[in-house]
Amino acid sequence: MAHAKTRLGVVGWPVAHSRSPAIQNAALEAVGLGGSWRYQLLPVPPELFAATVAALPGAGFRGVNVTIPHKEAALAAATDPTPSAAAIGAANTLIFEPDGRIVADNTDAPGLIAAVPVNPAGKTALVLGAGGSARAVVWALLEAGAERVSVWNRAPERARALTSELGGVAVERVGPADLLVHCTASGLDPGQDAFKTLPIGADDVNGYECVVDLVYTDTETPLVQAARARCVHVVGGRELLVRQGALSFQQFTGRTAPIEVMRRAVDGR
Repeated sequence: MAHAKTRLGVVGWPVAHSRSPAIQNAALEAVGLGGSWRYQLLPVPPELFAATVAALPGAGFRGVNVTIPHKEAALAAATDPTPSAAAIGAANTLIFEPDGRIVADNTDAPGLIAAVPVNPAGKTALVLGAGGSARAVVWALLEAGAERVSVWNRAPERARALTSELGGVAVERVGPADLLVHCTASGLDPGQDAFKTLPIGADDVNGYECVVDLVYTDTETPLVQAARARCVHVVGGRELLVRQGALSFQQFTGRTAPIEVMRRAVDGR
């Protein structure tokens, strides 16, 4: 059965907040694929993830991005993980090949390195969180030559499990570092005080040269606001979304990603 459009999407739970459709559809339009390709939201609870992924190629999907909480499950669903995705233990990009293979990649890692304004080599970093995104961040920083990567999680055993696999040091008390990278879901709900679930307060951001927040919302997260107010370098979740999304776009379509178009789209311009 022929499908009217080649389909792409982002799989998550929740996923209604995602800006990926805006930036990916704008990119498709910019390279002349808007009439034949479409990118959409795919809200999928964890218990349905594997079955949904298996059904997507038959529904006309070329690939999907994967977000919280499915990044580790995405790797397990693939037949052909890239070496970096296999090493990280999580994937944020699935590509459905015509021969039935499912390729899993992780564009979070190179997207982070591209977005951070300082070279991580020889730097110290504190990573908050121990999920799929944190795995990509820890791996990317160590691969880039970071001197020390500390990992904190509300469940200390998860931080220990991550660092035992990937490297770095699990910590239960946090301190200053050159880079702070926030990988938890704290701040996703604008009605909650993000700092209540984090081991740092707003004034503690002065202890970092650069603050990176993977979370993005319609307004800046409390962590980003605190860093900006204290003149600390900031990389927000929207820039990270664009960077990793551009790499995924190139894999989906074979076209060079129009990154400035994607930046404008993520900001609603």
